[in-house]
Amino acid sequence: MTNHSETTGSAGNDDISGRDGYRAHGHHDAGSARSQDGEHIECVTYDSHGSDHQVTLRTPAELADALPYLLGYRPEDSIVLVALHDRGGRGRFGGRARLGIPTNEDDWESAARQLAHGLITGSERRGVKPEQMVAYLCQEPAKGESGQQVTQRLARLAGLLRTECGRLDVPVIEALCISGGRFWSYCCPSEGCCPAEGLPMGLPGTSVLAAAATYAGLQVRGTLRELRARLLPWETAAALEQEIALDTTSMAQVPRMFDEAGRLAVAEETVALAERIMKRFAAAPSVSGALQADLRDDALLGHEEAATLILGLQDRTTRDRAAEWMEGEEAGPALRLWRGLARRCVGPYGEHAAAPLTLVGWVAWSTGDDIEAREALAMALGADHGYLFARLLHQACNEGLDPESIRRCLRAEREARTARARPEVGDSNVPTAEESAQPEMPSGRSQTRTRRRRRDGASSTTRPGAAKSGSVRPGASGNQGPQSRPSGKTDVRLRGACSEEVRSSGEACGEVRSGDEARGGQT
Repeated sequence: MTNHSETTGSAGNDDISGRDGYRAHGHHDAGSARSQDGEHIECVTYDSHGSDHQVTLRTPAELADALPYLLGYRPEDSIVLVALHDRGGRGRFGGRARLGIPTNEDDWESAARQLAHGLITGSERRGVKPEQMVAYLCQEPAKGESGQQVTQRLARLAGLLRTECGRLDVPVIEALCISGGRFWSYCCPSEGCCPAEGLPMGLPGTSVLAAAATYAGLQVRGTLRELRARLLPWETAAALEQEIALDTTSMAQVPRMFDEAGRLAVAEETVALAERIMKRFAAAPSVSGALQADLRDDALLGHEEAATLILGLQDRTTRDRAAEWMEGEEAGPALRLWRGLARRCVGPYGEHAAAPLTLVGWVAWSTGDDIEAREALAMALGADHGYLFARLLHQACNEGLDPESIRRCLRAEREARTARARPEVGDSNVPTAEESAQPEMPSGRSQTRTRRRRRDGASSTTRPGAAKSGSVRPGASGNQGPQSRPSGKTDVRLRGACSEEVRSSGEACGEVRSGDEARGGQT
């Protein structure tokens, strides 16, 4: 499992509220001075009219059952911290953070410190430091191991979590281990309510909380392993056919991308092909189940088509144009296409998956699916740890930023490109973006040069040598792809369109820089 932290803020319908303490079943924690007998945690869901329905959580079993609804999926091999905030004498679940359990026990202390520090300081930056914490350890037994043995083996990790949270003045009021369909409490010493052999978990979807979540429209997806399976490269017999198609296509396409005119032509062909396939996906009959949906999409996408798109997306500006299909009716087919392309990055083309995986993460985040967004972006960084666009998006998603700032930049670039491609009818003197950015000269020399350029139909972005090309090679990192950077007026306009926090990240919001400002390497 990939180790990466995930921090989320409380979201709309899964806002969880309750009392400050938790001892209704006999719990007590030395680090919590605010706990009082009889207090409990409540889960607040919302109906369509906005009034509250409280679901009382009185036992560790109900806390254990609540975990998938807090995360939106069922965690595996995971450390999970859930913050509790005080609100008018009542508590509520706030930010959640997850980290894979390190295989090496020597890494447990640093993992506990990273998770506690990340969640608590992240909450502080948003002005809502947690008052208390609930910790979960989720791991299935290994072969020949029992859930009770897992609980005993992870006891030191639970203690480290409580210590690290305590260092930051946030006591852990409950720590649970979930393993083998049972759960154990590390905080309750009573054999009466928390026996050594643990207690069985309820059947999924049968609790009061599950009913309330269903009524509120909340869905619990499968495991992260199931989600990642939709994005992993093929390991079937068809993988060899796809690899051959990638080899063949790269020999024809990559040399064209070294030439300026050829690179622009490849970009247009890539975008046009992606649009055709998205229309094909949109017209396909719907099927039930993620597996069947992916098989349907794989059948609709040819090997040569996939190879052409995968190689074309290694160009940064082509990828940024593809990122514009992020909302409305375009988002669904685009997300399906990027997933399908990620599955086709087989064999030595594994690093090429960084581009489609980043697009999966971006579209998922843009459409409100933070879970798939984080996983896809983490996988993109696994394919190419230096892929800047994925790193910036992953950080922004984890920080709970609003993707609308990036969407505005991409919309502005799309509108500007459309306007440049469609000048007003009858206006033969409409300047290009590059001409508009040039300083005015008093002599007629500049006018003659402008007229010559218009007559020849060439601009600074289409003349050979106007922009420096990078290099692309089969099986190489996507960071080495060719570059295309419009200049001048486009740069100023996009800078003004981005919000301050997104503007600082530059490339992540579609910012286009002039040749003098261009940095090497693909983002």
